[in-house]
Amino acid sequence: MGVLIGVEDLLRTAAPQVLAAVARRYGDFDAAEDAVQEALLAAARQWPAEGVPDDPRAWLIRVASRRHIEAVRNEQARRRREAIPPDPPPCVRGDDELTLLLLCCHPALTPPAQVALTLRAVGGLTTAEIARALLVPEPTVGQRISRAKQRIRAAGGRFVLPSTGEIGERLPGVRNVLYLIFNEGSTASSGRSLHRVELSTEAIRLTRQLRDRLPDDGEVAGLLALMLLTDARRPARTRADGMLVPLAEQDRSRWDAAKISEGVALITDALARYPVGPFQVQAAIAAVHDEAPSAAATDWPQILQLYRLLEALAPGPMVTLNRIVALAEVDGPLVGLRALRAAGPPGHHRVAAVRAHLLERAGSLEAAREEYRTAAKLTLSLPERRYLESHAAKLS
Repeated sequence: MGVLIGVEDLLRTAAPQVLAAVARRYGDFDAAEDAVQEALLAAARQWPAEGVPDDPRAWLIRVASRRHIEAVRNEQARRRREAIPPDPPPCVRGDDELTLLLLCCHPALTPPAQVALTLRAVGGLTTAEIARALLVPEPTVGQRISRAKQRIRAAGGRFVLPSTGEIGERLPGVRNVLYLIFNEGSTASSGRSLHRVELSTEAIRLTRQLRDRLPDDGEVAGLLALMLLTDARRPARTRADGMLVPLAEQDRSRWDAAKISEGVALITDALARYPVGPFQVQAAIAAVHDEAPSAAATDWPQILQLYRLLEALAPGPMVTLNRIVALAEVDGPLVGLRALRAAGPPGHHRVAAVRAHLLERAGSLEAAREEYRTAAKLTLSLPERRYLESHAAKLS
């Protein structure tokens, strides 16, 4: 069993690099992806019995290259008969994984398709693993990946590192895809568990790789810092029975001090060196929370100012809602409730939950109870629903 687990880990780590090398060599991402999957299956069958080769990555590239050539020969035997790749196989270049990530986040794709393709091609997850992580049927994930590859081909997407200008244009999409993956892993939008650790862990790993490739991008640094500072709280966010624990009630001794230290160092450096961006501001907010020794000692005036800055940089309903929460902490629940009314009617369970919390703080317990119940009905997350229902019951 130990050998098998080791082989699985090795294959998952090597898969994106192998795919990048083969796609770069032949220029056909779709066919390369199929060939690499066949090579991975061959390795999974042979290596546990025969032993892992001295250079596993070269073995996988060689087998995948031959599988690719075999597939081409089957379709175009006459024209491709002389295209057998020489040994040694194509090498893995330092920019291959960045090229692969940029290709998976091609602007022709929808965000769900970008997420699925990134997890498959760059993250090395199988279709079944992606389906389990996203709580989507496996055939649906398979269709998303297949259609994504078709759209990339139709849009003329090729496995080449874009120009500096094109990288700049695509990079916001790449950062957003990684953030979507992390966010779904950190606070699952539906299902029985609050966390999907495989997603948040994979998002952090991929963002580290992106940071290594683009060390002078302040927003990549901010995104990585935000992930680390948020993930540091994960051990304290649920009880043993799975019940959600709000930030103010968490046992801060259970927070991951190493991740907090790394995240604070990252965002401190980024804010000093680069133009301020939305991910940097969010990371700064997370750092203020994480560095507070207790909930009561949180610097809410600073957080309020940061949310105002974030609202100016990247306005959105959730940013406004969080700014109202900070405003209520600074000026009181009645001020927060007035701001919430001015923001418009609730359309999300978190709006109802914030309204309930502010009403409870203001002493309107019956109204708060009804808002907690409304929020519980709106959420698809079972841990969140249990927490909101239990809080409503307490007010009874």
